[in-house]
Amino acid sequence: MAKPTLTLNGKLVEFEPGQTILQVAQAQGVEIPTLCYLKEATPTGACRICLVEVKGARTLVASCAMPAGNGMEIQTDSQAVHTSRRLNIELLLASGSHNCLTCEKNGDCKLQALAYRYGITDIRFKGQTQQYPKDDSNPLIVRDFSRCILCGRCVQACNDLQVNRAIGYGYRGAASKIVTTGDRPYQESDCVFCGQCVQACPVGALTEKKAVGLARSWETKKVRTTCPYCGVGCQMWLHVKDGRVVKVTAVEGAQPNRGMLCVKGRFGYDFIHSPERLTTPLIKGEDAGVSCARSINEDSYNMQKLFRGVIGTNNIDHCART
Repeated sequence: MAKPTLTLNGKLVEFEPGQTILQVAQAQGVEIPTLCYLKEATPTGACRICLVEVKGARTLVASCAMPAGNGMEIQTDSQAVHTSRRLNIELLLASGSHNCLTCEKNGDCKLQALAYRYGITDIRFKGQTQQYPKDDSNPLIVRDFSRCILCGRCVQACNDLQVNRAIGYGYRGAASKIVTTGDRPYQESDCVFCGQCVQACPVGALTEKKAVGLARSWETKKVRTTCPYCGVGCQMWLHVKDGRVVKVTAVEGAQPNRGMLCVKGRFGYDFIHSPERLTTPLIKGEDAGVSCARSINEDSYNMQKLFRGVIGTNNIDHCART
């Protein structure tokens, strides 16, 4: 059976049933800018940056959420598309405080990159007064609500990818904000500090607290490695400046973790430069065992039974308590 076709920027292309316009464009090597789109998560069309022109449609449509249809005629770079994208970027810039000079995401901010790409130097709209203070009450994540653009990527990352369901939308209208359970601080909510929301955030609304002030994005070198904590083999990037790791992020699309990390993998790197690290090999004076926290329950049970019942020691540990 022949595949359905559509016309993309004047070119007839085939596509798979169920694909969105954005997915068809990406498969054809046509770039459509996005802000709220998060791969493998449910599309929301919240940012309106990925708008495209579809012949016969009453308005521009969000390509991330619109299913491709047989016979569609689509323009991704028309004047109407560019005008709309510029307007939406201006509105996002006016929605809060986006001073790149003092932002930790400077050089790695998608909103900043879009403003530069579309040549936006002046904002025609009056900025919104920010009513929520910065939350840095926990030791790992800083939430700066003045930089939040309500794109919802953190909500998607938490609910659709990590399935922790600790983040959601709260309040309405100008008072809207991203909230954790009951709008409580992170450490008092259902958050497990996997940090996936931080990696998903396209602006400076969510940042790693331990990395604040240590390096700009262009000052670091990325070194790919494997997480040392358990046997899963999660792939991660070490962001290194002057021989020191300043933060850790997951490798997007790499197996087995597909761009995700747990709290230890993302934030538990202090031991690398700790003065308490062992520099010479030591011999354990008493019998002891170490079991992998990622092992199945039956293996962990048998491990402790072996050491307690056969070897005769209660000295058994695992890495989950780190």
